[in-house]
Amino acid sequence: MSMVFSALERRAEEGKPIRVGLVGAGYIGRALALQIVTRVPGMRLVAIASRTPAKAEEAYRAAGVDPLVVETVVELERAIARARPAITDDASLLCQAAGIDAIVEATGDVEFGASVAMDALAHGKHLVLLNAELDATLAPILKLHADRAGVVVTGADGDEPGVAMSLVRFVRSIGLEPVLAGNIKGFYDPHRTPATQAGFAAATGQNARMVTSFADGTKLSMESTLLANATGFTVDRRGMHGHRCAHVNDVLEHFSADDLRERPLVDFVLGAEPPSGAFVVGYDEHEGRGETMRTFKLGNGPGYVFYRPFHLPQREVPLTVARAVLFHDPAVAPLAGPVCEVVAVAKRDLRAGETLDGIGGFTCYGMIENAEPARADDLLPMGLADGCRVERDISADEPISFSDVKRPDGRLTDRLWAEQEAVFAPVRISAYR
Repeated sequence: MSMVFSALERRAEEGKPIRVGLVGAGYIGRALALQIVTRVPGMRLVAIASRTPAKAEEAYRAAGVDPLVVETVVELERAIARARPAITDDASLLCQAAGIDAIVEATGDVEFGASVAMDALAHGKHLVLLNAELDATLAPILKLHADRAGVVVTGADGDEPGVAMSLVRFVRSIGLEPVLAGNIKGFYDPHRTPATQAGFAAATGQNARMVTSFADGTKLSMESTLLANATGFTVDRRGMHGHRCAHVNDVLEHFSADDLRERPLVDFVLGAEPPSGAFVVGYDEHEGRGETMRTFKLGNGPGYVFYRPFHLPQREVPLTVARAVLFHDPAVAPLAGPVCEVVAVAKRDLRAGETLDGIGGFTCYGMIENAEPARADDLLPMGLADGCRVERDISADEPISFSDVKRPDGRLTDRLWAEQEAVFAPVRISAYR
């Protein structure tokens, strides 16, 4: 990342900052705005779009900036030309305006995020997704549209998939084969709801539905799907194993390194130290190289655990933007079509006529599954679940299929899903070694 930061410093010296538009001013969006405005050389946050404009204004003011309200593309372009930060409730202005190099989509809303993504790509903007929900559902088809437009669509550095992908690249660069990768997770209960998580959400200033998606494992499955699609690794079973470990280094007590070499996996460890971050297992069976690894206390091999004990998306996303704009280099992007998906599962007994309330709600949670069996069983992607009407009684913890629900009419996400299905067959992709 030193090369990326050096490139940003040169941009600052040349007076040619990367110009960024941010869509979404929630918990992470506000933190990202503060980071770009106050700590990132060679980058300008030229505009924030939020469906709640007061939040966009708050994000700028927290960084010591007095923003201008704009209502048209012309007004926004004029503000950019005058170096006047702008806010709007219309994200399409950011996508369409000249003078913006990259859009960061940080809403966590799949349908809205999809419309922003397609608008940004159609207007030649690089796109950074701080929206794992959208990324896990539609990244392969979004990448196809980005490739056609000659721009980058990417997940974020600092989020767990970005941390894991950096480790994957590092492990490869020192001559090992990555064979297992995933999150370090502290808590997991698929039946958590916004009611059970309300207190924690209030105490941390976060949205209760977002916090619920962390606790019920949906976000974990979304992030693991990003990693699977970027590496070609699969899951050993629906939902992964999630072995409990005292320390992440103990993960190889639960897997055979030789088996992993034959079939690389994504998975997670639960309740392990360190309490956050991501890990990768690298494989090298060579005895001579193994002697050096033992000397430097990496273990006896042939599997070696590498991890980073933190993730800081709000501080690292600017580096993702710079990588995309300056180097055309995605942090996390699918190799091709879906390797894994996140399927919807009933959180409680559901009755015909109920409406699913989607990610972080009361009715369903998401579990990662390999794409081939997910499509063979016609399972409903969690990213498409919101607003679907249940057509039959479904028992708690039963996977929900497309035939179990009636989807809302006219959704962009359904059209993109159909396009993705038409373009990509769920086939095994060669793992990223």
